[in-house]
Amino acid sequence: MKNAFKFGFLALALSLGVAACNSEQKADSADTTLTDTTIVDTTVVDTTIVDTAVTDTTKL
Repeated sequence: MKNAFKFGFLALALSLGVAACNSEQKADSADTTLTDTTIVDTTVVDTTIVDTAVTDTTKL
């Protein structure tokens, strides 16, 4: 019974070790710190401007 626990633990440890070593990342890849430099214009244009100029309709 003790041997079953030993072999089970050994199998678990080996499987975790293999899973950790089989990474798809390359060792020579550099750490990049690129930032998003896109600027979004968030200003809102007021389109509710009313023409307040009074026109004189009595002129001939």
